[in-house]
Amino acid sequence: MITKKKLMFTGALIIILIAGSLYFYKINTKETTGGNKNMNSEEKSDREKAEEYAEKMKPKVEEKLRKEDIHHFIKTITFEKEIEINPMGRIIIDGYVNDDPEKFHFSADLIYNSNKVDGMSFSKDLGDRFENWDDFDKEVKEDFLNSLSKEERDQYLKDIGEKK
Repeated sequence: MITKKKLMFTGALIIILIAGSLYFYKINTKETTGGNKNMNSEEKSDREKAEEYAEKMKPKVEEKLRKEDIHHFIKTITFEKEIEINPMGRIIIDGYVNDDPEKFHFSADLIYNSNKVDGMSFSKDLGDRFENWDDFDKEVKEDFLNSLSKEERDQYLKDIGEKK
């Protein structure tokens, strides 16, 4: 005759076996993306969603750049192919203007589904091209221009439309 203890033991054993098999089944269904790194389909779809969102937001990034460009310096805007998702979940789009990734680099910070550019950063040279010198004393601008070589000064004044 089956006792209550045997019945409970058998039930517990069945539950443990089912839970264990589900656990190992989930581990074995992960896709290998290379090396020892595993990426399940949910993580992959999150990355794809982030890439689609970044693509959708590129016109807003361009709009924000052009708004900063009070001197109409920007001729072309180029985005890097790869996006970054930082540990905080923010999507980072990098790019550059006027075909010069070394001098005129920018980075746009996006929060998924916020539908706005949540932050922008610029290389020093690009930020200098956006400077509104009307906000400063004339001496500040002169000090800045004097810190540049003659070639850099001439190019800067051309870039902000003060010299042809």
